[in-house]
Amino acid sequence: MAKARLKLVSRRPRRRRKSMRRIPKGVIHVQAGFNNTIVTVTDVRGQVVSSCSAGNCGFRGKRKASPFAAETTAVTAICTVVMQRAEVLIKGAGIGRDAALRAIFTSGIRLTFVRDITPFPHNGCRPPKKRRV
Repeated sequence: MAKARLKLVSRRPRRRRKSMRRIPKGVIHVQAGFNNTIVTVTDVRGQVVSSCSAGNCGFRGKRKASPFAAETTAVTAICTVVMQRAEVLIKGAGIGRDAALRAIFTSGIRLTFVRDITPFPHNGCRPPKKRRV
């Protein structure tokens, strides 16, 4: 006769909600790609304090590339950090870069400067062929 096996259900420990981190000055990195927008908040030394992406905020598929997703991502990344001043570094040519910057402006943080650090090739690698639709 076969013995009945007890099925053990293991529960993952619940993650505690992150408390508000206080830093006097921070750096907000916005990486705006064609498919996603990633916002990372670091302190001046470069240690990551908060990070969020459009997929992390619940957007899937082509909605991740929308300006609304970028705005929501920026607000979500900033709201867990309390800081007085910040520098903004924007990388990429995606649709969400302006929307993320607009959300950072309206958050009430005083910005010292906004810099575009999009990598620009000086005739480096050959680009992919153009799509024929």
